[in-house]
Amino acid sequence: MTGRTLSAERVLNAALTLADAGGTEALSMRRLGQSLGVEAMSLYRHVANKDAVLAGITDLVISEITLPAVTGDWKSAMRQRGLAAHEVLMRHPWAPALLMSRTNSGPAMIRYIDFTLGVLRDAGFSWGLADHAWNTMDSFIYGFTLRKLSFPIEQKDYAEVAGAHLHLLEGFPHMAELTRIVASGGHPGEPEVTFGLDLILDGLEALSRDPGASGGPPA
Repeated sequence: MTGRTLSAERVLNAALTLADAGGTEALSMRRLGQSLGVEAMSLYRHVANKDAVLAGITDLVISEITLPAVTGDWKSAMRQRGLAAHEVLMRHPWAPALLMSRTNSGPAMIRYIDFTLGVLRDAGFSWGLADHAWNTMDSFIYGFTLRKLSFPIEQKDYAEVAGAHLHLLEGFPHMAELTRIVASGGHPGEPEVTFGLDLILDGLEALSRDPGASGGPPA
């Protein structure tokens, strides 16, 4: 491949592949150039720097999130949106941390937020409540996904690990009882993403019915 055949799209797709394989720590302009068969300097004709690459691949991830059809059922739409985001972020383990630590303003992110605001506004949310709503939902999805990706215990191992830690809980009766329940298989331990997402949506539904719960600018 020569520099003339490069494009921003090809550079970012190659960078996405590298990040998925080894995280953003493994992504450098030199390694990116090697993966494309060119010198690193050739990349700067298409992307300004590594920061621009990170912004670009983050937006590529957001573009993979399937936005639900607008049917008038805002809770269903926001639930589908949240689950779709979680599924996509699980495929790109490096992405949640970047989404929580950067100002992301690529076209896919703008479309994603604009769609969300439109659904909430059509449902009667004030501007302030709609703003709080999408930020709260996304904060939960990003954080839950990051925890799931980094937590050292897999769901299938919860009971075994709980049983191995019971001896540490003498004098802590509530922790000990819950741990015994998990160890016996009576409780899964790790919640599903739907548990927290539905709690948020139910709370937002209650707030949306309260005229005083604008949380910011007027309707």
